[in-house]
Amino acid sequence: MKSVKTKFKDLKLIKSKIFKDKRGFFKEVFQSKIETKNKFIFDCMSSSRKNVLRGLHFQSINPQAKLLTVAEGKIFDVCLDLRKQSRTYGKYFSIKLSQDSDLSILIPPGFAHGFLCLSKKCVVYYKCSNYRNEKSEKTILWNDPDLAIKWPCKKPILSKKDKSGIAFKNFK
Repeated sequence: MKSVKTKFKDLKLIKSKIFKDKRGFFKEVFQSKIETKNKFIFDCMSSSRKNVLRGLHFQSINPQAKLLTVAEGKIFDVCLDLRKQSRTYGKYFSIKLSQDSDLSILIPPGFAHGFLCLSKKCVVYYKCSNYRNEKSEKTILWNDPDLAIKWPCKKPILSKKDKSGIAFKNFK
């Protein structure tokens, strides 16, 4: 298992080994030897059907670091840098991840996160550095023209919360 740097400070891909045989596979997701500034205290999972888009979510108080892996299916994952002192502020990182991929993603605090389910069903597993705080949950509008995210679906299935996200310029 090793971490792979991206052009975004502290945003890393975690490359793990997948052991496959006729029974299926075994994948290591996290080892404490992977360098991270965060202690993970909260785990959660989501299940989505094809074309469901979740995000772009963030916590305005006590932001969370997340380690994310796909347990089933395939997603288009997006991480938006909201750290105002960062040279990549307002830019996004995107990647396709799947259950067959040897990659997970380590997202530092200060990012909004979202994903689109590309397969019939997807299950996403997260480790988080802080507990969820409903009062500080915020959403950046998924299709904000200032961000120009190239989502691979023009009419995704959205929650009421995700339909009413704020424009990035209003976050600033």
